[in-house]
Amino acid sequence: MKSTRVSAAAFAGAFAGAAATAAWAQQYPYRPIRFIVPYGAGGASDISTRIIASRLAESLGQQIVVDNRPGAGSIIGTDLLAKSAPDGYTLMMANISFSANPALHSKLPYDARKDFTPISRVDVMPNVLLVHPSVPAQSVAELIALAKAKPGQLNYASAGVGSANYLNTELFQSQAGVKVVYIPYQGGGQAVAALVGGEAQMLFITVPPALPHIKSARARALAVTSLKRIAALADVPTLGEAVLPGFEFYEWHGVLAPAGTPPAVISRLNSEINKIVAMPEVRERISNLGADAVGSTPAEMAQHVNAEIAKWRKVLKPVN
Repeated sequence: MKSTRVSAAAFAGAFAGAAATAAWAQQYPYRPIRFIVPYGAGGASDISTRIIASRLAESLGQQIVVDNRPGAGSIIGTDLLAKSAPDGYTLMMANISFSANPALHSKLPYDARKDFTPISRVDVMPNVLLVHPSVPAQSVAELIALAKAKPGQLNYASAGVGSANYLNTELFQSQAGVKVVYIPYQGGGQAVAALVGGEAQMLFITVPPALPHIKSARARALAVTSLKRIAALADVPTLGEAVLPGFEFYEWHGVLAPAGTPPAVISRLNSEINKIVAMPEVRERISNLGADAVGSTPAEMAQHVNAEIAKWRKVLKPVN
């Protein structure tokens, strides 16, 4: 009888706790939400975040504060999220660096697989391979032949270790069997300027900032990194068509929360974000960035991130 009373009391306590959690989740959110961007203002991650955050604030009926925390290739902002309370009031827009950092750094202040809860993917954006007009290569095949004939003499611009252009070039070198010299700059804008000005010879960059320079012939587009050609550069082949079958690179964005965030909150946020990325006006704004809007379940995003982590461990060597 005593055991029965204890079991009944335990069951009642568990039921009350579950009911309280459900009631709390129904009230969510009842105060402003912080949305971390682990980069400075004005970049692709910041723009994607603000597109989603403005709509999410409307649908949730609460203010969303975008908090730019740049530094260390997104590690500073990501660590801040990992150490935040798992209550749904701190989110982060992750990008491709999130999945590459475990390969680049032998020690991180967080565990990329265990310390976060995926919510939803938001977008994917291909890059375009540019070369300066002085480079004597009219195709990717010619560029690879040039790099092999003159090892260590070609260079590329990058926004830093772990940036999308850095990662894209590392993947290209791995699959093409070439080595080009890395020149770091403080951001994507400086990297583009370096290429156009002739300081750098090649660069992988998202399409929108590349288009004016392609049209003015200040840069030559050799290939895009998507599996299919893109409308804005219909005459430019994919890297797969050109010389590297199956080559694929997309910068991506997706929303994360700290591990332990209540499932009901994750479900609510996932539902709202997927509704937002399906809106025609949002899809158009994301398209103007040279990206495709995509939604997902939390499980699909987790699968994507895990696959990316595994991929980059095969391609990259630790820098520290």
